[in-house]
Order: sequence, then structure tokens, then C-alpha cells
Amino acid sequence: MLNTTISASFPHIPGYLDTASYGLPAHATSAALARAAHDWSLAKTDPYALDATVDRMRDAYATIVGAQPTDVALGGSVSQMVGMVAASLPDGARVLAVERDFSSVVYPFLADPRLNVTLVPLESLVDEIRPGVDLVAVSAAQSCDGRVVDLTALAMAAHSAGVKTLIDVSQSSGWLPIHARDFDVVVAGAYKWLTCPRGIALAAIHPKATWIRPVCASWYGSDDPWGSLYGPDLKLSTLGRRLDTSPPWQLVEAGAVALETLAAQDIHASYTYCTGLANDLRAELGMPASNSAILSVTGVDAQALADAGVRASARDGRARMSFYIYNDAADVDLAARTLAKTALQHA
Repeated sequence: MLNTTISASFPHIPGYLDTASYGLPAHATSAALARAAHDWSLAKTDPYALDATVDRMRDAYATIVGAQPTDVALGGSVSQMVGMVAASLPDGARVLAVERDFSSVVYPFLADPRLNVTLVPLESLVDEIRPGVDLVAVSAAQSCDGRVVDLTALAMAAHSAGVKTLIDVSQSSGWLPIHARDFDVVVAGAYKWLTCPRGIALAAIHPKATWIRPVCASWYGSDDPWGSLYGPDLKLSTLGRRLDTSPPWQLVEAGAVALETLAAQDIHASYTYCTGLANDLRAELGMPASNSAILSVTGVDAQALADAGVRASARDGRARMSFYIYNDAADVDLAARTLAKTALQHA
């Protein structure tokens, strides 16, 4: 069952169905961000003390995605993390990815002329995983329409064929159960479903994924970052943090609070609740049930929905709506009534 205390800790903005664009902060997250800005303005920011806060972020993200805190690397964006993976592959490596996946998942591979990239429909992805493929990269939930890949089948196929794996959970962490250690890399932009300020990305790096090079090697990638400010000795950690870039000091306390708030919620309860709301709207629209908290419909402009009080986003020629723990049945009713008025054709 959804933890009502946690859901009540977030603001409820009627008709806000756009977590897939950015998540709403819990009240405690907003307060933490305001405190950080206040401390900064008074020259009270203490970068040394914030190391412990970064560790809290690692702990909470690991809980959310089913990893260990020592697996977790800190970055600024998904594309930065994916770029390190792309740069770590050998010349001529074959990468398997999905047509119309989010650009930050595929562009780092497509932009590297050393790599051979094959794009396939999402429905064909698992069947295309075979010996000869070096890495498969995919979003667990598609940004454009919320379709969810079968992660269990993908992990089994990749393990059987000896294929490396990168999973982007930017559109699924927080509501979709993830077993991060089934994969080499599980990365998320934390400003969506993880409700952090924008500028934080986190990745769970499997301990055996030592093939990933710290292409953006940073002083913060050391086990003793403040003792690694100057060369020439290279003192990178052997843990996931070897891929760290330095933290955005003004954001990390809010990030830790946001992640800890979500880590306290049972992920299976979140999955049931969020997909349940989305399926309630699908039923109202005559659409089949799905396993996603995200749905998209044709025949309406996202701005027209906004004018009627429903905040959605325009993606790939559709209006995309997403349900999270701070949404409720009233949001379903509002969206259904609004969509009915526009006489939508839907998919």
C-alpha cells in the first residue's frame, strides 16, 4: 500500500501530469534547496561537510534501484554518463539500441565514429541480443510514450550472450522496480521521477564493470577527494565513485532529501499505485491496460490540455501524461473529462 505520509509530503497541484518532464519537490526538498541558497548567499556553504550528504544520495539511490551504495557514481547528466560508456567500448564495437529512444541514450554512441550502432524497434530488442553484440542500451520506460521494456528478459538474454548492458531509468526510477545488479550500468537523470533539482545524475555501476573508463576523471573520483586535488599521482577509487564528477554543492542536500523521501516508500506499492492511476485513465478512454505510469494519446495539443487545467507534454506528436505518488483519482477524473471534451482519437 502507498505510504500516505510520503505522498502527503509532496504538494498536490491539481492536473499536474507531467512528472515525465520534471518531478515536483517534496516540501522538505524545497526547504533544503532554500536553505542551501541562503547559506550560499551568506558564505556559509561547507563543501567538506557535503561529502556526507553525497554519501546519503548514494545510499538512497542504491535503495531505489536495487544496488549497493558503493556501486553509485555521481554525475551531472545522463548523456555524460552514457558518453563515458561509449568511450570505453573498443573500436568497431557493436551497440544495439532502440528506434526513437531518448537522444541522451543513443547520441553518445551514434556520435562516436568508432562504433557500429544498430537501432531496432523496442518490441524486437530482446530477440536481437545475441553473441557479436557488445552492448545493448535502452531506456527502461520510453520517454515518448511510456512503453516498458521487459528488463528480466533483457537481462537473461544479455547474460546468456555475454552482452554488456546500459539501462536508463530516468523515466522509471521511483515507480518501476529495478534490480540494478542485473546490468552493467543503471543511470538516471534525477530531476524527473526522483524529484531532485536538475543538475544531478546518478548511475549504479556493477562491480564487475571495470571495463568502463573514467573518461571524465575527477578529483572527486578518489576515495579521498580532498587529498587528491593536485597531481601527478592518480588516486581514483576502485568503486563506482571512480566515475564521479564533482558535486553541485548547492543542490546535494535537496537531492539527498528527495532521494531519501522516495527510498522510504516501497517501490512495489509505488508501481501498483502509479500504474493503477494511469490504467484508470486508460479505461476511461477505452484504451487497454498497460504496465506503465506514462501514457500518450493522439488528437489533442498539450497546450489545449494546459488551458483546461491538465499539465501534460507534447512528445512525438502525442500528448504525454504521467502519474506519480502525488497524483490521485481527482487527477484521473479531470484528465478524463478534459480529454472527453476534445473528442480524442487515441492509441
